[in-house]
Amino acid sequence: MGKINVLSFAVANLIAAGEVVDRPASVIKELLENAIDSGADRITVEIQNGGVTFMRVSDNGCGIEPDDLPVAIRRHATSKIREAEDLDGIMTLGFRGEALAAIASVSHMRIISKTADAESGAMLDSLGGEILGVYERAASNGTTVIVEDLFANVPARRKFLKKDVTEATAICAAVEKIALSKPHIAFKLIVDGNIRLETVGDGNLRNAVYSIFGREFASKLIAVESEGEGISVSGFIGRSDNVRPNRNYQNFFINGRYVKSKTACAAIEQAYTSYIPPEKFPCCVLYINVNPATVDVNVHPAKLEVKFSNEKLVFEAIYYAVKNALEENKTRPDFTMPQKSVGGFGGRVSDMRVPVGDTRAESLKKRQLEADLYSVSEPPKGATADKFVHMTAEEYAREYVGARASDAPKAEPKQELEREPKQEQKQEEKQKETSGGESPIAREIARVEASVSSYSSELNAVPAEQKTAVTEEAPRSVVIEEAPQTPKSLKYRIVGELFNSYVVVELGEKMLLIDKHAAHERVIFERLKAGMRDKQHASQLLMLPIEVMMTTDEVAVLSEYRTEIEAVGFEFTCGRNTVSVSAVPEGISLDAVSDMLAIIAERIKGNTGTAMLTRDIIFEKALYQASCKAAIKAGREYPPEYVAWLVDKLMELPDITFCPHGRPVAMELSKKRIDHQFERT
Repeated sequence: MGKINVLSFAVANLIAAGEVVDRPASVIKELLENAIDSGADRITVEIQNGGVTFMRVSDNGCGIEPDDLPVAIRRHATSKIREAEDLDGIMTLGFRGEALAAIASVSHMRIISKTADAESGAMLDSLGGEILGVYERAASNGTTVIVEDLFANVPARRKFLKKDVTEATAICAAVEKIALSKPHIAFKLIVDGNIRLETVGDGNLRNAVYSIFGREFASKLIAVESEGEGISVSGFIGRSDNVRPNRNYQNFFINGRYVKSKTACAAIEQAYTSYIPPEKFPCCVLYINVNPATVDVNVHPAKLEVKFSNEKLVFEAIYYAVKNALEENKTRPDFTMPQKSVGGFGGRVSDMRVPVGDTRAESLKKRQLEADLYSVSEPPKGATADKFVHMTAEEYAREYVGARASDAPKAEPKQELEREPKQEQKQEEKQKETSGGESPIAREIARVEASVSSYSSELNAVPAEQKTAVTEEAPRSVVIEEAPQTPKSLKYRIVGELFNSYVVVELGEKMLLIDKHAAHERVIFERLKAGMRDKQHASQLLMLPIEVMMTTDEVAVLSEYRTEIEAVGFEFTCGRNTVSVSAVPEGISLDAVSDMLAIIAERIKGNTGTAMLTRDIIFEKALYQASCKAAIKAGREYPPEYVAWLVDKLMELPDITFCPHGRPVAMELSKKRIDHQFERT
């Protein structure tokens, strides 16, 4: 007797359900995608006990005809596609026709729906995939799907579910991703009777980001807008002071679908190479729109991964869109006042004392207003995120709280002893030593340092009477040039220096606190990088070729992209498992040739960079060390003209906001903010 069995329809459905539905969050994701495809602009999600016992998704979309309800829960039944050719240009989120069938087979499901032209609605009732009946009933336009007792008929699957709070968290994460993908749709999530998430649905992405991630995150974003080669990139990226230790805040949407893309991750992380520390990851909410015919969304059971016909175009589109946005950003990080408990070190001035003449009740009321402002997760009714994100506590109280602060009961003035927090003054001096010829990039560093030293000759042009004595610890050569004429519109005043490390500048209605080492380091880095771009095709011939051992697939990649790699400055011939290099880019150490070719081959093969891009990134890393070593040092005293030149340079180039290592160059503190801290407003 044969050993091969044909599974029954019920068993096949259970197996298929395991690929589509593995936890309550998967159910919510599939139902939300169907609701979006129906054309809804309001969607409500409600769950209980982590979604295990109850889930409901309601929308105001087009609805389902009563005759289509029994068909809707059959496998491979869909209204999204008809022919095989339709798979070449999928624009809907759902298209396989498996979700409702999979959900129905492992739960008790009811579908209530009504179309706009129908007089009444209809309800389908199913249990374990079996239809119990279709009934007429009253309903509003749209569709409501209720799922109860998930995996009740599959106890083996149910025992693998996590705690209710963990499953609820996964559902929240799924709803957040979909809400970010469709800012024009109003989403509401209710967990055990409490509203957990609510978006406005006004089409403003910043408002959606604000509702999901909060005020602080939304205030540290940079807008991105780019289009070319049939690919558009738009959305927001985090500033250099808005980074995370993992990739959880990287959100990519391909044609409106949330995906996890290694190509997109690699592109944005390489764009941030000289803007954030290497152990940190950037944040983003990016929309990538491409021709549907050039992307395959049918490569993953949960449709979380996609495949591009040309990943290099997508990589470069994202990389240059993000890079340009970072280079054009002129926003400096705010100098935020610590918010700690009363009497704690670093607390606000208003938290450490009650001024004479101010009652304690009034003071506490003001502190409560500040706490209300800094703890809210969404703007008050009538306030958009753009307005609320930069609002001070007093403005918030005046506009949205009214005169409630003055309603506090009066008390006798009571003076308290001032408690001044102790402050420790630390002066750090960072000195980096080059490793000589042992480093693969030593030759590049030496070349850069030579050009840096040549700039210092202009210092001799300063009249002797204008020079100020420098301490013996001052470096022998410092990059300096004639101070450019500052635009008349930027009137500033150098107040002084703190700890020989930070320059205090008054600029209009705000104060700048400049890290002179970080600022000078970035100025040098940008100047040298510009010089590097002018010579990007220069190469040097070798007296004896270098034999580099490589794998077969690496040799094949180098051979296929020979023209692009030779444009960088390499010249080579390919063998079976070796590459013979006869010329290398100017400034590259011979010890680095092998690693550089391997990296180029790996990135081209993995669609995470071109040869030119890889070469530029490697050169930039060499410039980091040279710029840091040539910059003026923190903790040392320098002549006033050095500081004046540096401040002039920052005023001339306001886009210099972070050093190559990702540290801020300057921080801003507005006069309004200072007045507020001293309770003058």
